[in-house]
Amino acid sequence: MITRREAVCVLSSASALAFIHTVRNGPVKFLTSAAPSAKPSKPATDDAAPALAPGAPLSAQREALIEAFKNKSAGLPEKFEARTFNGEWNMPYRLFKPEAGAGGKLPLIIYLHGSGGLGDDNQKQMGLGNIFGTRVFALPENQKRFPCYVLAPQTDRGWARYDISQQPAKSIAGLGDGSQMALNVIDALRREFPIDDRRIYVTGQSMGGLGVWNITAYRQKFFAAAIPCCGSVGADDVRRAADTPVWAFHGDADDTVPVATSRERIAALRKAGAHPLYTEYAGVGHNVWEWAYTEPALVEWMFAQRR
Repeated sequence: MITRREAVCVLSSASALAFIHTVRNGPVKFLTSAAPSAKPSKPATDDAAPALAPGAPLSAQREALIEAFKNKSAGLPEKFEARTFNGEWNMPYRLFKPEAGAGGKLPLIIYLHGSGGLGDDNQKQMGLGNIFGTRVFALPENQKRFPCYVLAPQTDRGWARYDISQQPAKSIAGLGDGSQMALNVIDALRREFPIDDRRIYVTGQSMGGLGVWNITAYRQKFFAAAIPCCGSVGADDVRRAADTPVWAFHGDADDTVPVATSRERIAALRKAGAHPLYTEYAGVGHNVWEWAYTEPALVEWMFAQRR
């Protein structure tokens, strides 16, 4: 029998139905439980997203915006305090705190990292592709307009729920261990700091995007808004999160997580009567978060949402 920690690797990739992760007991196969249809149609566009940054997704103009973000956000990780939540298992996390004097109860944003952040070193969730989702809300210009706390927890077992009692292990419905522990961290921070319970937001990419769908499905009427980027395939019924405002992102050239995954989730939410926003970038691959988190309208849209 392997542990959840040993069996975690796959959580970001959904381009195929089988994944291999080598653990000390040998290779273990993981299967997702619900594959999108082979030839999906794009979802309806009746719920239009705010105006996007100028320029085609792959234009030099748009690429320059991404490079500018990298440059101006370079020193921000040093401003995140390293902490650990001690529970059933220990969850490392980084916390950005607004400057003293911001006043009153302030929002909290939780960022769920992709597979590149897996571990327990309290560092990987801040690096690689995770630099966009962790830094955007801590940028000085955004803190000036919207002072807030930014939480970046780290999991070594993924965010969604997996049944490892069978071989191959499968994605199953239910609140994931990582999501549950992240909620415990949030609740602890709500007791420690003046956090506005009406303005708690969640975002994440790839494996973390799946975590966004998972955590909003099982902590209903809690998050003021959710921003999932290219969320991996999972078994949870997204209609459970129909009460949460959503702006989802995906690239139509994603060869890691099929774009059908997001299209079908958005279609399911709309069929359930929800009004999610959905942005799909032509020609963009799995790293769609570079475009999503550099959209000038994203931060303002998110903070406009309240419980």
